[in-house]
Amino acid sequence: MSLATPAPIPERSLDDWGAPALQADTPWVIRGLAAHWPAVQYSDSSQDFINYVKSFDVGRSVCAFLGEPQDQGRFFYNEDLSKLNFVTVDTALSKVVDKLIEMRSADESPTLYVGSTHVDTWLPGFRGENDLNELPQDALVSLWIGNQSRIAAHFDFPSNVAICVHGRRRFTLFPPEQVENLYIGPWDFTPAGQPISLVDFHEPDLARYPRFAEAWQHAQVTELEPGDAIFIPSMWWHHVESLADVNALINYWWSETSAVYGTPTDAFNHALLSIRSMPPAQRRAWKAFFDHYIFNDEDSEHLGHLPEARRGRLGRLDNNDARQLRAQLLNALKR
Repeated sequence: MSLATPAPIPERSLDDWGAPALQADTPWVIRGLAAHWPAVQYSDSSQDFINYVKSFDVGRSVCAFLGEPQDQGRFFYNEDLSKLNFVTVDTALSKVVDKLIEMRSADESPTLYVGSTHVDTWLPGFRGENDLNELPQDALVSLWIGNQSRIAAHFDFPSNVAICVHGRRRFTLFPPEQVENLYIGPWDFTPAGQPISLVDFHEPDLARYPRFAEAWQHAQVTELEPGDAIFIPSMWWHHVESLADVNALINYWWSETSAVYGTPTDAFNHALLSIRSMPPAQRRAWKAFFDHYIFNDEDSEHLGHLPEARRGRLGRLDNNDARQLRAQLLNALKR
């Protein structure tokens, strides 16, 4: 069974760039948003681009992923999910990028990839020449660089704007609700920290993963050229392919809520510990509690019977309330 081409990710104009676009609930692409960056100006010469990157390198070691040629760029597991199909190497960033240039002329090359490298730490000064305005000042800015690779569909809690700086990238996105159709692998043993879809997007095995056909009906896809930007909302699944011999991407991650509130992943892990093991009737009861107290819209009437001053932790939390709750949780978990 062949799968049809997914719908394209909607595109916005340069004039749309700003706070409203960054608060969207669905993905978008803006072509040429970073076309003015000096790093993007080297799109016709990978060697010149690499030399530009190296001009900011302070020599700190990075963790590089190295995959065998027969895996065709797919960073994944072995057949029984007990091992990963790649190795990690600690080396200098300049050595990695020089190797990318060297491998371009080989008939069969390993896959070499460096992900999530903090730009201000590894390439100080780079953002002075290549940066975006309008984003939160505390956004985490990272570099991703390598040759042709395939990163399995995964999600991130922060919102994300990613800029293709060199090469080409294909993004395939799915809304969070498709989690049940993406066949997610282990949570406690992952290629790079996040659980991933086990489906090979190049050759989906629908006999083994039949519900993936339904997920594909909801997929959106785009290919980015240097200077193009994509917005990936929080929790959207995204499969990322690097399509050229040398590819580089800069991304910005940020959260709309203060760090004092913690992350939903903490709550999820606690629920695995304290709720998942309960009998079915008790799990249904807690589901009702969560639906009522957590997932109701803020402007709904589920608390209308309580004076606002008496809603306590059920109402809108400030930083002080959040710190008190965190302290209670920490004390409870130490027992």
